[in-house]
Parts: sequence; structure tokens; C-alpha cells
Amino acid sequence: MRRFRLAASLGLLLSCLATAAQAQNAPPIKPGLWEVQSERLVNGQPMPDMAQRMKDMPPEARARMEAAMKARGGPNGGMKICHTKESLDQGRWQEAQTRCKTDVGSRSGSVWKWHSSCGEPMVSETNGEVTFTSPESYAVKTSTTMTVKGQARSAQMTMTAKWLGSDCGTVKPFTVPTK
Repeated sequence: MRRFRLAASLGLLLSCLATAAQAQNAPPIKPGLWEVQSERLVNGQPMPDMAQRMKDMPPEARARMEAAMKARGGPNGGMKICHTKESLDQGRWQEAQTRCKTDVGSRSGSVWKWHSSCGEPMVSETNGEVTFTSPESYAVKTSTTMTVKGQARSAQMTMTAKWLGSDCGTVKPFTVPTK
């Protein structure tokens, strides 16, 4: 479930960036291999590190998670993502579909802001901002309110990304889910 939340968070983030790109133009970053570091707070409390969270997983789930993290760079070294030129192009990103409605708030220079409202399966409202500091680095900040099992929760996420090079090696290109 936690792996799903991380993947869903990253997918939602990229869907939001994709929607922002549709309304504007493609993000001003280089295609290739990227390393993404993230920090999350839920209800004001830091999320435990991945190694701690994995201790509570059943052995089969832990093995799958360890293999996935190894393929993407591991729990402490950040997640590695491959952005191809095609995945960054506006036309390709227009194919992304999501259950969320995203409104681009503003785009001035290297800062893009948006607001997303999501329905089922998890009702949430997110305000986000991405700052492209150079073609080789960007930072994303999001603030989300959601209802989980009838309880209101808040989450803040900060992600920093740096370009590692044009060759993605064995890392498969990240794609925005279509459903």
C-alpha cells in the first residue's frame, strides 16, 4: 500500500506537470537520467524512512520493494527516473489522463504553479509549485489535503531533482499512467 502511495504521488505529480505543460510548453529540462530526492510530511510529521517502513512488510512484499528500489536507485540514494525527449514533449503529455482536474495557476519565468482536485478513490486538493533552476535541476513543492477513511489529513512533499546524464542505462522511461 505504501509503495502504491509513493508511485501514486509521483504519478500525480507528473500528471500535474503534464497538465501544466499542455497549457504552456514542455518543461525546460534535459531528457535523460534524473535522480529525485523527496521528503514528505503527513499531518506535520515526517514519514519514516523507507528502510524502517519496509521492516513491517511481509517478506514477499519486502523483496519486491527492494528489487524495485534497487532498479530505481535505492531508498537512500533517491529514485532514478528516465525522461525521454518524447515524454517531455507537449504533444506526448497531452495524452495523459487522470481522474484529477488540474488548473494551471500561473507560470512566470521558471516557476509553474497549479491546483488539482481529485475524486475517487482518494478525494484530495493539492497546490503545487515547480521551480526549474536550470535545465539540469528542478524542485517541486506540494501541499495536499485529503480524506482517508473518513479522516482529514494533510501532506506536504518536497522533491529535488538533478540530471545525471543523457544515457538512462537500464532505467526504463517513466510514463504517466493513462488510467
